[in-house]
Amino acid sequence: MAKYAATGTQFITLSNGYHLWTQTTGHGDIPLLTLHGGPGGTNEVFENFGERLAPYGVRVTRYDQLGSWFSDQPDWTVPENRARFLTIDYYVNEVEEVRQQLGLKQFYLLGQSWGGVLAIEYALRYPQHLKGLILSSMIDNLAEYLVAINALRQQLFSSEDVAYMQRVEAQHDFAQPHYQALVAELGENYLHHQADPQPRHLISTMATSVYNYFQGDNEFVMVGALKDWDRRTAMNQLTMPTYLTFGGHETMPLTAARRMAKTIPNATLHVTPDAGHGQMLDNPDDYFQHLGAWLQAQA
Repeated sequence: MAKYAATGTQFITLSNGYHLWTQTTGHGDIPLLTLHGGPGGTNEVFENFGERLAPYGVRVTRYDQLGSWFSDQPDWTVPENRARFLTIDYYVNEVEEVRQQLGLKQFYLLGQSWGGVLAIEYALRYPQHLKGLILSSMIDNLAEYLVAINALRQQLFSSEDVAYMQRVEAQHDFAQPHYQALVAELGENYLHHQADPQPRHLISTMATSVYNYFQGDNEFVMVGALKDWDRRTAMNQLTMPTYLTFGGHETMPLTAARRMAKTIPNATLHVTPDAGHGQMLDNPDDYFQHLGAWLQAQA
């Protein structure tokens, strides 16, 4: 088995018959596999990882998970597809199949946001394959996240706007323009804190069906399959070198990040200044400098 995937873009065919888009860029002897957020997002936040991490000897592989934009998208109106594929267990096993098909061995795994959920679960299930774990803007449970993001809403908006949003959420009338504007304002403050260009398309590339199933209607209304996810009691089992990186102005609570840094036996915590949840886009110089140095130090 090769140590890392061959450079270039390729589709791989899973044992279930579906196809995933993958791409490996950069050069060096440090293999890194990235897991995008969402759920139902895309790999595009990792587009420049190969270029930015090449000076540190890192070779980056990224892919779109099943249901996401560049990979196959099952018909989610079919109940059997939802039951079979829309589970954390499925997506963790998908990571392992991607690893096998691309020939990754003793690699580093980076999970961004929802990808961090998968990275934690993969590290607990398949620790023998990992040389190191990177959790980018993801904590070890959803309960603390929900408290944090609703507290941010209280700080950002007037009491009248918060009450209005809560009424909309109780009525499930999310299409109201003012509500959508408030959600977008919170996103511009804490998901993308800087005005740097973000990946954009002329149409939405979010796999909304996947997002709604796991998350719910939006970040404030978590009624999906992820709502009870909690791995706080298992984090001390992650004995591999672990790098925790969070934005200094983001939706994930830094109090939880600091607790994780104390709980995980071999953890390093970095807070990217002037950055929101998409810290690699908000402050790329700081993000890649510290991530690259940590990866290089482990090699």
